[in-house]
Amino acid sequence: MLPRLLLLICAPLCESAGLLLIVSPSHPTEGSPVTLTCKMPSLQSSDAQFQFCFFRDAQALGPGWSSSPKLQIANMWKEDSGSYWCEAQTMASKVLRSWRSQINVHRVPVADVSLETQPPGGQVMEGDRLVLICSVAMGTGDITFLWYKGAIGLNLQTKTQRSLTAEYEIPTARESDAEQYYCVAENGYGPRPSGLVSITVRIPVSRPILMVRAPRAQAVVGDVLKLHCEALRGSYPILYWFYHEDVILGSSSAPSGGGASFNLSLTAEHSGNYSCEANNGLGAQRSEEVTLNFTGRRSTRDPLRSLPSPVPQEFPYLNSPTPGQLQPTYENEPREQSVAVHGRQQHSSEQKAQKPWGHIWRTRFP
Repeated sequence: MLPRLLLLICAPLCESAGLLLIVSPSHPTEGSPVTLTCKMPSLQSSDAQFQFCFFRDAQALGPGWSSSPKLQIANMWKEDSGSYWCEAQTMASKVLRSWRSQINVHRVPVADVSLETQPPGGQVMEGDRLVLICSVAMGTGDITFLWYKGAIGLNLQTKTQRSLTAEYEIPTARESDAEQYYCVAENGYGPRPSGLVSITVRIPVSRPILMVRAPRAQAVVGDVLKLHCEALRGSYPILYWFYHEDVILGSSSAPSGGGASFNLSLTAEHSGNYSCEANNGLGAQRSEEVTLNFTGRRSTRDPLRSLPSPVPQEFPYLNSPTPGQLQPTYENEPREQSVAVHGRQQHSSEQKAQKPWGHIWRTRFP
């Protein structure tokens, strides 16, 4: 009974009287502004004073009743769609109401999804921060961003926000982070993937190891030594430099693994300290030194020069700053010839039994 009574009381007071609600633009898109205008074509009296109020689905908008016949909405979103109308109230408390207008806010599908990196170019130093930035050229409303790693598409993270860009952060880049990445964005019209971006994690070189390889236990002037330098860790390419008493002998570049070598034809001046250096543009590392002494020239009657050499044999030399450690020494002694290996003397009779081909002295980490 009460609702019917209220309806009978409101009916003569709430009239349209030609009151119109004008929506501009009439078909808004998300994120764009909309202006609502309450217009009364049949009431043009200049001395008439009105108060205006705008509504959406029975909810008053803006400041409520105001003397302005216009209401500016800065940004319209999908959830703002609904039934709109306006009311005008005269000084005599007579209320005029416009017809309802249905406003549908259109969402713009995401398009042109791209993935960028910080630092730019997809190259990051090991241990540094890496950020993958997913962006869309257009798209409105809440956008869901997803990041994937590798060809199989391992999902790393999912974010939903009202923004055209979103970030995924790797605080400390590791060697295992070197991979291809892509992102996906969607706002209700289907997922849109970006292209693949390759990430390279740059690794400084480790301290290299120097190995000196000789063709016989007692190398002499005229023999050829092979100096081999290798850093066990570091991004390629790596440039290796070889030194004798801090004088550059030569250099060689290694585009991939395995290190680099330098051949040296011995002269009487080649005794001394040898070292090598590795550099991949992220800092240089110098090996420990190997000290070698060469004396004399072997006679053509020396029976050791005619020994067969079918199989290489390695004698590792452990370089250490400890005083008094044995150093490998080449000597020209036809009867008691020996070479220092791991702090003991190995006589020539033992060398013959072990099929001597060559001997290697190399630096290792302490």
